[in-house]
Amino acid sequence: MAQPSALNLVDIDLGVTGMTCTSCSARVERKLNKLDGVEATVNYATESAQISYDPAKVDTEKLIQTVEGAGYGAFTMALDSGEDTQEDSGGDAGQSRIDTARDLEAADLKHRVIVSGLLSVPIVLLSMIPALQFNNWQWAVLTLVTPVFFWGGAPFHKATWTNLKHGSFTMDTLVSLGTSAAYLWSLWALFLGNAGHPGMKMEMHLLPSNSTMDEIYLETVAVVITFLLLGRWFETKAKGQSSEALRKLLDMGAKDAVVLRDNAEVRVPVSQLKLGDVFITRPGEKIATDGEVIEGSSAVDESMLTGESIPVEVTKGSKVTGATLNTSGRIMVKVTRIGADTTLAQMAKLVTDAQSKKAPVQRLVDRISQVFVPVVIVVAVLTLIAHVVFTDAGLAPAFTAAVAVLIIACPCALGLATPTALLVGTGRGAQLGLLIKGPEILESTKKVDTIVLDKTGTVTTGVMSVTDVTAINYTETEILKFAAAVESASEHPIAQAIANSTDHEAVTNFKNTAGQGVTGVVSGHEVRVGKPSSTLIDALLHPYQHAQAIGGTPVVVTVDGVDSGIITVRDTVKDTSAEAIRGLTGLGLTPILLTGDNEGAAKAVAAEVGIDTVIANVLPDEKVHNIEKLQAEGKNVAMVGDGVNDAAALAQADLGLAMGAGTDVAIEASDITLMNNDLRSAVDAIRLSRKTLGTIKGNLFWAFAYNVALIPVAAVGLLNPMLAGIAMAFSSVFVVTNSLRLRGFTTS
Repeated sequence: MAQPSALNLVDIDLGVTGMTCTSCSARVERKLNKLDGVEATVNYATESAQISYDPAKVDTEKLIQTVEGAGYGAFTMALDSGEDTQEDSGGDAGQSRIDTARDLEAADLKHRVIVSGLLSVPIVLLSMIPALQFNNWQWAVLTLVTPVFFWGGAPFHKATWTNLKHGSFTMDTLVSLGTSAAYLWSLWALFLGNAGHPGMKMEMHLLPSNSTMDEIYLETVAVVITFLLLGRWFETKAKGQSSEALRKLLDMGAKDAVVLRDNAEVRVPVSQLKLGDVFITRPGEKIATDGEVIEGSSAVDESMLTGESIPVEVTKGSKVTGATLNTSGRIMVKVTRIGADTTLAQMAKLVTDAQSKKAPVQRLVDRISQVFVPVVIVVAVLTLIAHVVFTDAGLAPAFTAAVAVLIIACPCALGLATPTALLVGTGRGAQLGLLIKGPEILESTKKVDTIVLDKTGTVTTGVMSVTDVTAINYTETEILKFAAAVESASEHPIAQAIANSTDHEAVTNFKNTAGQGVTGVVSGHEVRVGKPSSTLIDALLHPYQHAQAIGGTPVVVTVDGVDSGIITVRDTVKDTSAEAIRGLTGLGLTPILLTGDNEGAAKAVAAEVGIDTVIANVLPDEKVHNIEKLQAEGKNVAMVGDGVNDAAALAQADLGLAMGAGTDVAIEASDITLMNNDLRSAVDAIRLSRKTLGTIKGNLFWAFAYNVALIPVAAVGLLNPMLAGIAMAFSSVFVVTNSLRLRGFTTS
């Protein structure tokens, strides 16, 4: 690999189209890294190449030409780092081109599957049921199968040609060679042999016969191509998930901002903000970009950043983050960061980098095919030579034996092995509220040994509620009613939690003092709810400190100038979380609580549900670093979360599980979505995924087993190629039946 110099290094992302397997991405990566001054990583899942290059030695055009020279398409996804831009429109446009190309490919494959499937039904029926074989039926079958072979099979033929040019073998190679052998032999039998005679019947015998009638194998062509097109379509649909997280994360930002220009308020697109600009954010609006408050005070919902539902009070001098939500007061903010330097852009980069690092598990079929395909080709060639040299039967029987080898090796059942098990397994998962995105995810579930859990919204409800009331001078009910009446006039989440906890009287003379609390008159009493205004007496000090120790938020209720009660508000643990943790440990997983909340709150929740290890006070990038640290220690890590702040960690983890009630960004960045928002579903998702993976591997074993067993039989000339179709049908029926057993999966 030519290592580029660190000086004047330029980073660029290329979109790469036309890759059909992980060996394609590896080939493109090798080609790029052979260039002087280039270091590249190509990701099959995201269909992109991350490249660092020395512009003195190579340019963007050369990089694109190199990819195209390897047989694939390429285009720039974003402006490179040497160009001056504050917008991400280049990256958005590049990602859009990848998405468009993928959507077009999926639509094309779907069209080919439907047409090929419709044509294949009569082909198979006529070929396999002698009673249906009318006069000259074989010519009708040839007419039907020809578009299936040339048009339906075009993706496999094209990929085979590209791979062969670079000396590589994949299952595409075997599909193309096997179907071509069956099709060309059938053409020979029909036009030059005697299979085209009127009245020809397919003879259903297992061993080579002395019949003078040449056999045709057109149904093999139709079945193999149709089922493998189906598998390719499923794969393409699943592959499109990775870019959604990035798009939805970037969409979370404000679109425009009200900026002070020449003492006037002007609304401009966020992309036009400059360092030092001052913008105004009103209650209910998103903060346009990262900055510093220079006037006003408010409570800002930073849950997209921290995951915690309690808004943060901000005043003059406070730092604020773009895309967070201003919940109460009007504030003026001075711009301190724009474009790629903002927190939101950095979070998007975290997600992108994590997805790029997490290359999909190379499919078992691809690994086996690297050996299996060339072996089959060699056996077929040796079979032809051996029969010509060592027997006197002539060229036709020798070619028949060689074709039999290719046909028996043709992977019809392989086309069903993964998609049918995946279809049944994911279908059953959907019925249970478990959305599994693709086959490579299943293998991740088998390997994970550590599960990291976000706190808020995952282990806990994510909703603030009153958990404790301490009262003196009045009853607990009275204190709660006093507080609820005053807080009903506030929109703060803590205030709403108290207001919704009980019925209450109306409040008059309401007043909100930023950062301190609210006051009002309730039933003739002056009531204040907020932070302590003086030293608390012992009867109230202990519950106040205890609430803080367990991560709750205590507020003091003062009636007519006398501190009279403490109300504790906190995010409560879900009823099912402790049971879920027991289930996860029962699967051999070690649970870890990872949260942006304070250590006291985290430890209190962990103790309640049975988690021993706690990592608290972490920001989104620190969550990713903690996942990476565990992986560096040799752990296979699953992550369960629900917030925007969890997205990058979900992408970085070996297996990401998102709560269905969480943000779209977290859901898209994850591998499995738990739609019912119950942590116990994580247990069921891992169990179902492992069972589905076991079924896929069982299918693959039996799909190959009949090939391996019958190839030697075909090679010595003891196998009628018709048996290949029968064995293929039996293998396919077995694979489907085995997959259907997943419909019986039940929750724990």
